[in-house]
Amino acid sequence: MIRTWRWFGKNDKITLAMLKQIGVEGIVTALHDVPLGEVWTREKIRDLKEYIESYGMTWEVVESLPVTETIKYGGPDRDKQIEVYKESLANLGKEGIHCVCYNFMPVLDWARTDLAHENPNGASNLYFNWAEFAYFDIYILKREGAMEEWRKRNVSCGAERDLMAEVEAIHQKATPQYDHDLVDTIVIKTQGFVSGNFKEGDERPVELFRDLLSLYKGVTKEQLRENMKTWLEAIMPICDEYDIDMCVHPDDPPFAILGLPRIVNCDDDIQWFLDAVPNKHNGLTFCAGSLSAGAHNDIIRLAEKYHERTHFVHLRLCHIFDNGDFTEASHLSGNGKLVKITRIFEKEDQQRKRRLPMRVDHGMTFTDEPGGVFDEKSHGHNAGYTLLGRMFALGQVQGIIAAVDEELGIEYHQPGFFD
Repeated sequence: MIRTWRWFGKNDKITLAMLKQIGVEGIVTALHDVPLGEVWTREKIRDLKEYIESYGMTWEVVESLPVTETIKYGGPDRDKQIEVYKESLANLGKEGIHCVCYNFMPVLDWARTDLAHENPNGASNLYFNWAEFAYFDIYILKREGAMEEWRKRNVSCGAERDLMAEVEAIHQKATPQYDHDLVDTIVIKTQGFVSGNFKEGDERPVELFRDLLSLYKGVTKEQLRENMKTWLEAIMPICDEYDIDMCVHPDDPPFAILGLPRIVNCDDDIQWFLDAVPNKHNGLTFCAGSLSAGAHNDIIRLAEKYHERTHFVHLRLCHIFDNGDFTEASHLSGNGKLVKITRIFEKEDQQRKRRLPMRVDHGMTFTDEPGGVFDEKSHGHNAGYTLLGRMFALGQVQGIIAAVDEELGIEYHQPGFFD
């Protein structure tokens, strides 16, 4: 598989020169400066593509060309936004970019409640606590019907716990600062750089969040599925013309939350959207991390079943605690076996005319080294996307790939070194 890295454009403090040195071959990025819902022009696409190529790498995957909320819930300007999307997609194809990762999650992209949860080794990882998320939904967001929904859901992920008692304990101790920090984590820091719905400095993020939720009032899982099918059918002719692979990212976490339907979180969901639009360009981003956050998912079986319809691979895993909470695991552990997953997709890669792109996903955040060579905090990074953490993960994964290649009789190549 081609080793790629999610990079956030020319303003990213992690430079392309640094990435080339650590063995990155391809870049995963987007036009982050183009407002949500506007056309990506050929000029902007070409400028960024040529900039990446000037460092000896290729723009392998767009992550993401965002699907606007109106397309997802079927708003009055849906058809207009579909045309905008088709034009942007065609422009990407004309500039020689052939893989687009997107998601169809309503309002909220990936969700965590703690961005710096301490690991036993002293580093930190992203973490999801069901009780804290329920508290946010009930007492901060104050979503209608939330209390009753969470009472019925008192068992999360199959793990028995007195969830509502935990929520009430948080409520009794919560301070305005605690509430602010939780909103900042759930709404701003995990959403601002991926969806375009929120940004740093939003003065009333909770009100904006409520407004977005209201757009989905009455939208069922079946309706959301049909809206996804309508959109996919509309863009497939563009994908056929320019040989563009569309690969949906699984829901993260893979559960229905906030009263919203979510439609890519298990085997049945994946099978549904592949069958609904049976075009070879309609495929999956196999994010092992997102899928492994749900105990209902057998990651190895899913990889074995869907490797041929996978266009992009995210290699990471989650660790699920006994009470259902989960955290990002080491790239060598977690709810699944990364070696087995790598073997499945490395075999698949050998069958393709176009190499299968792979990237490591969220990595650890390391504490500052005394007198240090590198200060991760002052360097700046988006949540989960540190340099050192992902560099460490990439080293682990490159070792896995080298071992698997030896086993499969494939010649392993490390970019930037003499063979």
